[in-house]
Amino acid sequence: MMNNKRLYRSQRNQQIAGVCSGVAQYFGVDPTVVRLAFVLFALMGGPGLVLYLIMWVVVPLEP
Repeated sequence: MMNNKRLYRSQRNQQIAGVCSGVAQYFGVDPTVVRLAFVLFALMGGPGLVLYLIMWVVVPLEP
């Protein structure tokens, strides 16, 4: 069977661009956990902010 699960930026539960909410919805976790992960990666010198910005541009809004 094919899995028709798609990654979208959330329009309902967004703080800035809906990236974290969309990722959380895709993986079935709480959006707060994903937001904290992005912040921790950014503060530890990781790719958190850059990855967020790329996803903001690349991931489409949910229909």
